[in-house]
Amino acid sequence: MTVNATHDPNLKSWVTSANLPDTDFPIQNLPHGVFSQGSEAPRGGMAIGDQILDIKAALAAGLLRGAAAQAAAEPDLRELMGTDTQAVSALRVEVQALLAMGATEQEGVQPCLVPMARAQLHMPTKPGAFTDYMTSAPHIAAPRPARPQGVLPPCFWTLPIAYNSRASSVVVSGRPLERPHGQYRGSEGAEFGPTRALDYELEFACFISQPNGLGTPIRLADARRHVFGYCLLNDWSARDIQYWESVLGPFQGKAFRSTISPWVVTAEALAPFRQAMPARPADAPRAPPHLVDAANEADGGLAIRFFAHLRTPQMRSEGAPAAVLTDTWFSAGAWSFEQMITHHAIGGCNLETGDLISSGTLSGEALASAACLVEITGGRVPIGLPNGESRLWLQDGDELVMTARAEREGFVPIGFGVCAGEVVPAVAFVP
Repeated sequence: MTVNATHDPNLKSWVTSANLPDTDFPIQNLPHGVFSQGSEAPRGGMAIGDQILDIKAALAAGLLRGAAAQAAAEPDLRELMGTDTQAVSALRVEVQALLAMGATEQEGVQPCLVPMARAQLHMPTKPGAFTDYMTSAPHIAAPRPARPQGVLPPCFWTLPIAYNSRASSVVVSGRPLERPHGQYRGSEGAEFGPTRALDYELEFACFISQPNGLGTPIRLADARRHVFGYCLLNDWSARDIQYWESVLGPFQGKAFRSTISPWVVTAEALAPFRQAMPARPADAPRAPPHLVDAANEADGGLAIRFFAHLRTPQMRSEGAPAAVLTDTWFSAGAWSFEQMITHHAIGGCNLETGDLISSGTLSGEALASAACLVEITGGRVPIGLPNGESRLWLQDGDELVMTARAEREGFVPIGFGVCAGEVVPAVAFVP
């Protein structure tokens, strides 16, 4: 995807809210999602300002046509994600023309708009598989209770490290998180109960578009063709459970829940925000040839800034603003999504349309850019909040809210919507 006329910073929409400087969804964005109203069945839509363009309604009105529009109207976007890239791009052009200032179709399009505040947002698709990477060197090397002296694994600079996470428990923003039960180390050995060390992890994820055949690797130069779009991801973590069980890797400490933002920002919308990959340390070993490509070095990075906010019950009752826990960038990760995809398929693993690939925790070097509580507190010293409260781990009633913004001089910034979840008490469970 390259910069084209759809990214023109001079474009404005007749949807007034899409022209506000702080909107996530200007006319240059137009992400895809699934929504419903009241008792109506879910259907596909595209975000514009504080509105949703109902694609099904636009099709019925004769404003849109074609296979891509039909797929974008479905209650599951998997078919759209697997649709030919050029057709998806053409749909983007058509929708932008309908919503652009001066569009002759404005009167016909207006009834197809649904206020986002009155809509319920759903999963864009249910991923068949979910792979979570660990691309941030500061995150891996940070000291924590289970590993006071953090060190990078010898393979970190030669391949992107990952594990297969749990796809069935990925949920959309707004779904509450029941505090999970599990086993952890107690004063006299293993104990069982609700986690005492609930954490968040700020991550960025992509949905796979075109699949590769079983036994067929993906070349790095071709990997971008396999990305449909991107969303925010909170990889909730129960640290006490995770540290006790991690012999083969995390299981119950992670499998209970991951939350994604509901809007999928297309790869094309992010084209203006491509940038060079971050420099590797001078003493880092060189990656193998199949993970090295001049084009990837030049624009495998993304100029995206991420935030994690905490709203406690006391903050909500007092009307106080949320506390910013994390302020970081995509460049905190050492590997591009293209490299993650190439590594994933190099042994012949078949990625499928709708699969979810995550960057892992995007922690930078500075404490302000630490992207999880275990790095912020070290698991030992609570962080003070602006309203006088403190947190070592997330408590019941806490709401964790993630946002992000792609920014680059000369282009209109775009966002991803909200990735949020509130912690609620553990379900009653008697062994």
